[in-house]
Amino acid sequence: MLTEIRKAILGVSVVSFVAVAQLIAGNGGEARAWAVLPEAGPTPASAPAYAGYKGVAIGASTDDVRKKLGEPKDKSEGMDLYIFSESESAQFYYDAAHAVSAIMITYSGDLKSAPSPKDVFGEDVPPKEDGGVFRMARYPKAGFWISYNRTGGTDAIVSIALQKI
Repeated sequence: MLTEIRKAILGVSVVSFVAVAQLIAGNGGEARAWAVLPEAGPTPASAPAYAGYKGVAIGASTDDVRKKLGEPKDKSEGMDLYIFSESESAQFYYDAAHAVSAIMITYSGDLKSAPSPKDVFGEDVPPKEDGGVFRMARYPKAGFWISYNRTGGTDAIVSIALQKI
């Protein structure tokens, strides 16, 4: 039962990420400003503290991802899904040139292996009243943005997204 719930959560995470990615990519004009700008905050002057996942960065080739991480649980020309444990999974999205254009990492259940906002941004991010955390930062010089979302409550989920600008 718990595995079914985690699969459902993973599915929601993927759908949410794709919807936000489409808005940010410009598929919605005014929606872009609504979806990104109010929550994004200022653009950091420094390089990102978190520039990739398990040695894979934005721009890596499909072949490089598969060489570093092995065979994905599910793969296609546009996306690979890796499930590393009951509590950690990642999706790698590819552009037409077969290069990583976005990465979505999801931690659920046991969050001991999940990075903190400080690990991702190089500084703490204060939690909301319910314990949830959200921050997004654009790194134009690095060519991508990062978002960190931790849901509130006792059964929290951490989602980290990186996407090419």
